[in-house]
Amino acid sequence: MEMKEENEGGNQKKQTIIDEITDRLINGELPTKIQAAMEIRSLIRNRNSPGKIRAKFAGAGVIQPLVLMLCSQHHDAREASLLALLNLASRNERNKEQIVTCGAISPLVNLLKFQNTSKIRELATAAILTLSSAPPNKPAIAASGAIPLLVQILSSGTIQGRVDAVTTLHNLSTSKQEPTILLDSTAAPPLINLLKECKKYSKFADKTTALIEIISESPEGRLAITNSEEGILTLVETIEDGSVISKEHAIGALLRLCQSSRSKYRELILNEGAMPGVLRLTVDGSKEGRMKAMTLLDLLRDSPPEKRLSPSVLEKMVQDVDGSGKTTETAKIAKGFLTSSCIRLGLRSSKYELMR
Repeated sequence: MEMKEENEGGNQKKQTIIDEITDRLINGELPTKIQAAMEIRSLIRNRNSPGKIRAKFAGAGVIQPLVLMLCSQHHDAREASLLALLNLASRNERNKEQIVTCGAISPLVNLLKFQNTSKIRELATAAILTLSSAPPNKPAIAASGAIPLLVQILSSGTIQGRVDAVTTLHNLSTSKQEPTILLDSTAAPPLINLLKECKKYSKFADKTTALIEIISESPEGRLAITNSEEGILTLVETIEDGSVISKEHAIGALLRLCQSSRSKYRELILNEGAMPGVLRLTVDGSKEGRMKAMTLLDLLRDSPPEKRLSPSVLEKMVQDVDGSGKTTETAKIAKGFLTSSCIRLGLRSSKYELMR
C-alpha cells in the first residue's frame, strides 16, 4: 500500500514538472523558452523510461511551440528546439507524425540551407531523417523541396550529415505512396565516393547502392556515374565484396548502363574486371540479383543478339540438369557451369576474331 502511494506521488511529481516546463515553453520570454526546451531534452535523455516522458510531454502540448521556435532568428532557440524535437521524435511514431502535422517540415527545410552554420544544418538533417522513418511523413517530406538540399549535403556536409542525408534519401525512396524519388545526376559523384570509403557489405552500402541504381535510370544519371572517378570500378568492387542487397543494386546499375547502350558501356564494364563478380552472382546472389546478373552476362558476351541466351532459357537449362530436385546446391553448380561455359565460348570467339 505504501509502495503504491509512493509511486503515485512520484508520478504526480513528474507530471507537475512536465506541466511547469510546458507552461514556461508556451508563455515565457525567449530565454525562458530556450531553457525549457533544453530541460525537455535533458529529462528525456536522463530518465529510465524515456518513452513515457516523450508521450507525456507531447500530451502536455510542447510540440507546437517547439516547432514555432524553429523559425526564430536566435541561434540558441533554433538549436534548443531541434534537440528537443529530436528527442521527442526518437522511437515514437505518434510524435513523429504530430511534429509534421504541426508544420515542422518547412522550417526544417529552410534550416538545411544554413551552410555557414554546420551544426544547425546537421541537426536539421538528423531531424528530417528521424521524421522520414515514419511512412505517413514521407510524401510530405519528398514534396517539400528537401531532396535537392539533401543532395547538396552529400558533397558539402559534415561526415554525420552525409550519412544522415543518404539514409533520409533512402527512406524517401522506399515510400509506398511515393515509390520513386527524382535524384539529380549531381548526386552520383558524392554517392560513388561514399561507396568507395565504406565497407561494401554494410547497411550504409546497401542504401548508397540503392540510390545509385535510382540515378542510373536517367541518361544524365548514367553519364554522371560513368564520369565519376572510378564510378564503374566501384560498382564492380561492390558486386565482388558487397552484401546480397548491395550486390543486387550494383548489378542493377551496371545492367541499366549496358541496356541503355551496349556498344558504349560493354567495354567500360569489362575493362574494370566485372566478369568474375558477375559470374559469381549468377550462382550466389538473391533471385533478383541472379536474374540481373544473367541478363548483364548475356549483354557482355561478344556474340550477336540472335545467339544470346535469355535468362529464362538459361534457367530452364539449369532445371533440366537438376530435374530430380536432389539439392539446390546441384542447381547452383549447374547454373554456374553453364554460365561460365557460355562466357568462355564468347571470350574465345572474341579472341579468335581479333587474331583473324
